[in-house]
Amino acid sequence: MDPLIILFGLGVGVLIGMTGIGGGSLMTPLLILVFGTKPVVAIGTDLAYGAVTKTLGGWRHLRKGTVDLGLAGWMAVGSCPGAILGVLAIEGIERRWGDAFENTMLVSLGIALFLVGGSVLFRALFLQRLIAQERDEVPMTARNKALAAGIGLVLGTILGLTSVGSGALIGLALILVFKLTPQRVVGTDVFHAAALLWVAALTHLLFGNVDFGLMANILIGSLPGVWLGTNLMARIPTAGLRIALGVILFASAFGILQKAGASYGLSVTLGVPIALGLASWVIYRARTARVASEPVPVPEASPQPGSEHPRSPIVSETP
Repeated sequence: MDPLIILFGLGVGVLIGMTGIGGGSLMTPLLILVFGTKPVVAIGTDLAYGAVTKTLGGWRHLRKGTVDLGLAGWMAVGSCPGAILGVLAIEGIERRWGDAFENTMLVSLGIALFLVGGSVLFRALFLQRLIAQERDEVPMTARNKALAAGIGLVLGTILGLTSVGSGALIGLALILVFKLTPQRVVGTDVFHAAALLWVAALTHLLFGNVDFGLMANILIGSLPGVWLGTNLMARIPTAGLRIALGVILFASAFGILQKAGASYGLSVTLGVPIALGLASWVIYRARTARVASEPVPVPEASPQPGSEHPRSPIVSETP
């Protein structure tokens, strides 16, 4: 048992339960940077532990009624085959290029982390007005079914390659494309990710890319973390949490690229994400204050029966 890995698992589990984000986006970089795990094994182990963790989270959200089952099912139609394709691609490339592929794998992971970090910050800063117009359920028309399967295929392939995106990228699609409410975004995202991660994890398992001892240590912390996070979801505002998570993802991306050979120091790895976080918080506070100060439209009163001029202005005769 490794107490540090268990602690990391607990923290990541809480984030998954509250926001649907944080599994592959945080655990894979931690395994590579802090514990020196081989990238392909870190990805496979992360997907395996994530499958168990998000199964628990998905069951909890299903019981709470925050899952759009139709949308989750049609996204899985594309994402599960996409995940298999992604795993097969990374395995084939590694077998052909061997250790020379490790840097390429790290660069791909770093780029994926930048993409996820940017989507998390964009969601926290610029989707507040859109969130207010979201819906609880998406009608499964032929167009929406095809759209869900297509988005699932692309994002499932990215996840199979890097283990990143099951929360942030899919969650962003659920908001931008399907306009789900925040609770439904998290619930549908976590429930769908459970199926997606099982497919990707089992494919990695066939190639021997799962470290079961490492996985067990993570699960000891992450399972109670997810349970706690799902209970805290409705009580803690997630906008500030998402900004912090976006900053951490950018720092992780810089760290991964540095491990791949990028020549910059700690001032970039930590300084740029911190500056980005401060700027994001200022933007968030300014936008929140502006939205709060906007007048709320008040519907005109209906005329009362028997009143000829119910809205006649009162004119003062005082000079």
